[in-house]
Parts: sequence; C-alpha cells; structure tokens
Amino acid sequence: MKLKLILAIIPIVLIATSCDKDFLEPDSISTFDLNYIYSNVDDARNGVNAVYSYFNQDAFRSRLSNNFTGCTDIEIGYHNAEYDNGRREIWNLDATNSNGDLNIVWTYAYRAIRDANIAIEGLTNSGNLDSEDATVKNTFRQLLGEAHTLRAYWYSMLAYYFGDVPYITEAPVAGANFFIPKTHRNIILASEIQHLIDVEEGMQWGDALPYGIEQVNREYTLGMIARLALQRGGYYLTPELNMVRDSDYLEYYAIAKQYSKKLIDLKDRPLPTDFRQVFLNENLFITPINEEILFEVPFAKGGGDVGWNIGIRVDGGTEAKHAYGSGSNYMAMPATYYMSFDGKDKRREVTCGLFKVTVEDTLQHVGVSNISQGKWNRRLLPEPPGRESAKGTGINWPMMRYADVLLMFAEAENELNGPTTEAQDAFKRVRQRAFDPADWSTKVDAYLAQISVSKQTFFDAIVDERAWEFGGEMIRKYELIRWNLYSEKAQETVEGLMELADAAFNGTGTGPDYMYWKTDDDGNFAVLNPDNKVLAAPDDTWMRQSFLIGLHNDTTTYSEFILNDWNNYINGPKPGVVRYIFPIPVTAIDNSQGTLKNDGYGF
Repeated sequence: MKLKLILAIIPIVLIATSCDKDFLEPDSISTFDLNYIYSNVDDARNGVNAVYSYFNQDAFRSRLSNNFTGCTDIEIGYHNAEYDNGRREIWNLDATNSNGDLNIVWTYAYRAIRDANIAIEGLTNSGNLDSEDATVKNTFRQLLGEAHTLRAYWYSMLAYYFGDVPYITEAPVAGANFFIPKTHRNIILASEIQHLIDVEEGMQWGDALPYGIEQVNREYTLGMIARLALQRGGYYLTPELNMVRDSDYLEYYAIAKQYSKKLIDLKDRPLPTDFRQVFLNENLFITPINEEILFEVPFAKGGGDVGWNIGIRVDGGTEAKHAYGSGSNYMAMPATYYMSFDGKDKRREVTCGLFKVTVEDTLQHVGVSNISQGKWNRRLLPEPPGRESAKGTGINWPMMRYADVLLMFAEAENELNGPTTEAQDAFKRVRQRAFDPADWSTKVDAYLAQISVSKQTFFDAIVDERAWEFGGEMIRKYELIRWNLYSEKAQETVEGLMELADAAFNGTGTGPDYMYWKTDDDGNFAVLNPDNKVLAAPDDTWMRQSFLIGLHNDTTTYSEFILNDWNNYINGPKPGVVRYIFPIPVTAIDNSQGTLKNDGYGF
C-alpha cells in the first residue's frame, strides 16, 4: 500500500512562514484552535502529518537524505573546484554562512521542529492520552510517539551539521521569546533520547498501524533510541577543532544496547534472504511489514527524488526509446570501496552500480569514476513516468533497516563487554545473508572466529561490515564522525586509490585494470572479470571498458578527484581532523538580534 496522504497533502495546521522571517518565529498559533484540532483522532492525525510534510521539501528529499554527506571512504561527491553555493561547497567542507543548501536545511529543520512541538503540546493537553476509549487512547499515544521521533531526527541532523544549536521544545505563542541561544549538542541529544524512552511503550508496532513501515512505528523509535545513544556516546567536534567524547559515553552505549536488544527481544524477525529484493521492493512500491525496513519515508507518486539524483543513471528525454525519464547519481562510489568487497559477497552487485540505462534502452558500463548507488533504479518503476520525467519518482527512502539494529547491538555490546557470543550472533546474522550458505564455513564462521579475538578487531570488523551493508544509504558520514575515524578513512581511501592506480599503470596489480562486459540474451548486464585482471575476452561478444587503469592520469599521475576531493578531509584547518561542522546561515544570525553567532571552528 502506497501512503499518499502524509506527504502529498499539507494539513491545515501547516502554516507557511515567510523566508525572511526569523526561523524561530512562525505565524501565531493563536489563529487556530489546538483544543479543537486535538479533540479527535482525524484532526490530530492531520496535525502530526504536518511534521511529516517536511520530508517532501528539498531540505530532505534531495539533500539530507541522500546528497548532503560528501566524501567518505564509501562515497564521493565530486566538486572539481566548481562552486554553486550549494552541495559542492558542502562536499568540499568550505561552505560559508551564505550557502543556499545550508539555509534550506536549517530553515526546514526548525519548521519541522516547530510543528512537532505544536503537535506534542496539542496531544499532551488533549486529555486523550488517558481516554477511556482504548482506540482513542492508543491512537493519541502513537501520534505523540511519532511527533517526538520526528523531532528527534531533525535535532540529530542539526547536531551533525551545525553542532550546538537552539533547542526549542515548546509550541510557539505570541509574545514568547524567540531569540534562543545555543544549547550544547549533548544536552539536546540526551533530552531527545529521554523523550523517546518516555513515549516508546505507548507506540504500536508497524503491523498494527494502517500504513505499516510508511509510518513512524515503535520499531523505528526503538531503533532511533539506539542510534541517538550511539551519537550521544560518540565523538564530536568542539569549537577548538578537537574530536572528543564525554566521560559518560559508556552510559549511552548501555542505552543503545538496552533498546536495540529490546527490539530484538520483542519484535525479532528473520532478515530477508534476498538482499536485492529489499530495495527492489522500494522501486516497485512494495512495503512489507515485519521484514527488513523499519520505516521508510512515504513519498507519493510525483514526490521524492530517489532515482533522480541517487541510483542507477538513466538517460531519457524526448528521443529515448523508453518512457522512464532521466535520473543520475550526484554522488559516486570510489573504486577502493568496490574492491573492498569479497568477490562472493552478494551485496556488491546490488550496491555498486556499474551500468547505466541509455536512451536506446540498453545497458552500458559506466567506468571507474561513476559507480552509482545500485539499490535504486527508476527503470524498474511499475509504470513509466514519461520520457521527459525527472524528479518525483515516488520511490520511498529507507530511514532504518533491521540489519542496522543488529549491528548497533553488536557494536554496543562489544564496547561494553567485548566480542561476546551475543555480539557475535547479531553480527553473524547480517553477514550470513551476504553469502551463499555453501560459503558460510569460510566467509562467515571462520571470518567471525578471526575477528573475535579482541574488542578492537571486532570493532574494526563492524566498521567494515557497516560499509558493505549500508553503502549508498548515506549514513556513513555520521558513523565515521562518532567513531572518530573520518579523517583516517579519508586518508586510507586516497592512499588506496593511488595504490590501485599505480598497480594498474605498472601492470603489477591483480585487479580489473579493464572490465569485459556485455548484456546477455535476456538483457541482463554481465561482467566477465569483476574481481581480477583478464588480458583478453574469450570471444568478441564482450566489450572492454577501462576500470582501474582509469584512476591513472598521464599528466598528474592520478585522476584529479583523487588529488583534490578528499583534501579538506585530511588537511583542513586542523590536519587529521575533519571540520564537518558548518556555519549557521547568515539569515538566522541576522534575525537572532545578537543571540547567535558563528564562533569557533575556524570560521
């Protein structure tokens, strides 16, 4: 079932604010009657829908969700010293306070938070949280959990991009003080975690809700408690450009363990055996409950940008021989990531898109520098949206998967107690799916024994496994931050790309300097040598495409992106520390009447 109402309709309680007004000062809520809106289930549902509606703004659908993260060890946003006052400066970590994309995200984050606060106040004061009507009571408690969880998401993102920010938890009223100073990000995260802990038991499982995984449910909220706890217990950047974590970090690892385990204990489910099907379901608008995805943003047809700016490239237009429109991938995946996979790992073929769809409706190899996020492909849509279509595919965006919960539990347990049997078992469930059962003895059991000799080796394996499992889902940046591995992994990636380029150019490597590919009789894309060097194809049905050799440049030795695009991640204002925090937008600064300023971080 495809939920359209939440993101396709802007409810009556969503009042647009002028772009030049202070971000904290909305139109007065005295113009509508909260007591009436939250007196009944239907209007209360609309009130919470207002918070969901911001997922269909560019702040989320083409920025935060999939193209804001920049360069990591598994993703790259090519900036090529081209500046657009948008994503490229963000990818290069040199965006200023006038950056348009930063302003959009800041503005809509606080609008979502504002509407969440309005909903929370209306639901809390309605009296319906303790209604004698069980249906009303359960619905209102569920709605309260949704509002709190959505607010927590936006605060989590604000903390990752701006550090300490104003923390507002009350609905705006006329005459209130709208000039709020910054609050330390850890105070915000700790408070939001507690709010979620307070409301999660009143929420309902996805299989009891009308829209299943297209609606914030108890599973997702439990997962968010664990995710936020790991963020709170992880490292963060101080204004002095130091990466630190607070002395109480183990308390938050304990919370992450407790609530990920709570979900595992109360609502366990087997991971679907077919990794590809998890994402094919999204392309086909299939939303199974009690399976892999806990919550996905429910884009209506005509909404959302998945398959337009992320996913397999599809060349469309008026001359195209297909009617699926055009889509591309703003960000790519480096060859080091592709080559890091075990050759038998089934996730690689799903995750790393080596082909595109041409205007002739054929498949063609994309080479080494444009490996896409293969999990999504607009060419697989149930109905073609038209030759000239682009944005608005309607493909949902996954916010959390059950594999994430298992690996969060394994990570938290390992941090607290080392690689215990419980930690190993959770890790094992994720890794088993990646390989055929015939290979489990070597690729899973023997591998698990090898990595479980110490807390550090098990942690290192979690870092790797999360890369292979979640490639293209754009959460890697946040993990590298909280692990304090951001700059280190950037350096490893550059060095690894250089090594691949040198080996290919000198003829000393064993990897695919060139790939031989074709489409079979059924039109499927096939690569003869995905892992290794082949000097020649067995017959002339195979076409040759430069691959690792494409990392070499005769003039500069290495491709320009290798030399430039990770440089600020390695040698920024403080070498070895990634300045991932951005300045608060100038509009917010100007409207704060001196309350806010961009101090520290070398701004």
